[in-house]
Amino acid sequence: MNKIKVLICDDSALIRSVMSEIIKSQPDMEVVGVAPDPLVARELIKQTNPDVLTLDVEMPKMDGLDFLERLMRLRPMPVVMVSSLTERGSEITLRALELGAVDFVTKPKISIQSGMREYADLISDKIRAASKARVRARTLPAAGTAGEGGATLPQLRNPLMSSEKLIIVGASTGGTEAIREFLMQMPSDCPGILITQHMPEGFTKSFAKRLDSLCKISVMEAQGNERVLPGHAYIAPGHSHLLLTRSGANYMTKLDQGEPVNRHRPSVDVLFRSAAQNAGKNAVGVILTGMGKDGAAGMLEMKNAGAYNFAQDEASCVVFGMPREAIAVGATHEVGALQALPGMVLGYLAQHGSRALRV
Repeated sequence: MNKIKVLICDDSALIRSVMSEIIKSQPDMEVVGVAPDPLVARELIKQTNPDVLTLDVEMPKMDGLDFLERLMRLRPMPVVMVSSLTERGSEITLRALELGAVDFVTKPKISIQSGMREYADLISDKIRAASKARVRARTLPAAGTAGEGGATLPQLRNPLMSSEKLIIVGASTGGTEAIREFLMQMPSDCPGILITQHMPEGFTKSFAKRLDSLCKISVMEAQGNERVLPGHAYIAPGHSHLLLTRSGANYMTKLDQGEPVNRHRPSVDVLFRSAAQNAGKNAVGVILTGMGKDGAAGMLEMKNAGAYNFAQDEASCVVFGMPREAIAVGATHEVGALQALPGMVLGYLAQHGSRALRV
């Protein structure tokens, strides 16, 4: 078995040491080089031809983002960013994902040795997923455009009725960019949207703020106990599961800090199950790129409750894990390329949104 070749680039000797130890402890990985800055990393990439690069967000001699932008233009390869748990760190990381980085991890809390085993599993999983990822350079459409497809999207015939319909979205690896592309094509009168993206606490707020600046709809980090409104998207905060509930005739958001599900909090399964229970056939499920199987079981519950479900196809996924699992258990009705999914969802809503809607 060929081992996954990993190159580590970080200006901290301690982080380089910890990351090396973690990767070397995995039977299917090897460290082919460590670099204190991008200039050294550039030479080591030529010499070692790594499968995955871990890259510190903030670096000396050359900014991590500048290096990443050049790398994705000249020698595209899977990159996992290593970010600090700060607002600035989260904003830089989101920009790195836009530039083509596959995923990110936050810097380990070196002092908390008890958490290192779990952290090692997380890093290893992300490197494995990155090694199989489809890497492509990103192009960023301007705010308010139809997105990368540029297609004319179906109009909702009766926007007043769309308040009864909901769009429920789940994603993981590669999902920040997939969600951006999906939401940028949503019209201002679209149904309310609930989203779970696997992302740590602190990053979801920056993510929502970034999307809100790009989209026609309003995008926010869910606070809990909010009425779900048309033309609004609510993103699960990194510290809590997001659930859909009802209060009389209104749909509401709910946050829950229960145990992780499928090793995740927020979990896609938790959101999808709540949509099955509280929205039934008024829900439209969408599962996007991501590793693992979170969301498959919950999406099947949505289908059994009458929801109509879409999955992103393999060719347009960064990692075809979560959609594959949902398709495999028979939870989906239609599969499409990322660029086509907004039109497919809106087309379905245009046809079915004006029927008599009852849960």
